Amino acid sequence: MKMPPRKKKQRKKFRTIEATGGEVDLSDPQRRCIATGQIQEKDALLRFAISPDGQLVHDIGFNLPGRGIWVSCDAKAVELAVKKRLFGKAAKQAVTVPVDLVAIIDRSLAQRCLSLIGLGRKGGLVTVGFAKVEKALKSGKATLLVAAADGAEDGRQKLKRVAGPLPVIEIFSGAELSQALGLENAVHACLTNSALTKKILTAASRLKMFRGQRNLNTEVSE
Repeated sequence: MKMPPRKKKQRKKFRTIEATGGEVDLSDPQRRCIATGQIQEKDALLRFAISPDGQLVHDIGFNLPGRGIWVSCDAKAVELAVKKRLFGKAAKQAVTVPVDLVAIIDRSLAQRCLSLIGLGRKGGLVTVGFAKVEKALKSGKATLLVAAADGAEDGRQKLKRVAGPLPVIEIFSGAELSQALGLENAVHACLTNSALTKKILTAASRLKMFRGQRNLNTEVSE
């Protein structure tokens, strides 16, 4: 029996964008920072887009249309890009950059993390209150400990000892956590869902990275 001829495999084609030092494959999870010239993973970068009227927009969700402009997730890198007018050079057009760009990015990164925590509360995945959090930690159900940075030191330290190797987020004030959770005087909370915990840790790590602070422990118990 005669076998039909085998079809030749066609090489997958990728669109490319121009970048200093060569082209970048858009299928690659890495991009080049316009401020430092370093090629990094997307998670370590900020993406910006240009609106139809030439406004620079921080693309927090990595999904705005148009060619993206990438900068290291670091306030100093953003300040350097602004100082050297690199956004306009990368876009090859006149670009209006907000005077408080660093503050805008910081707020959006913080809100991203807080919104995820609030989402967990609405879904019944967040436990709030010292006694309830302590119980969840001791039961082994907790996957992440969250504490207000301005909460009482002794209470925070006690729960951290109970949490052991669990990741801990202590970058938001009690007022910020209370607003996110829709409660008054929220100081101690914990997550009981590993999938959501990973998303929150990614968001919190990006915020700390932007602020030039030490990275979080992102190991999550399944």
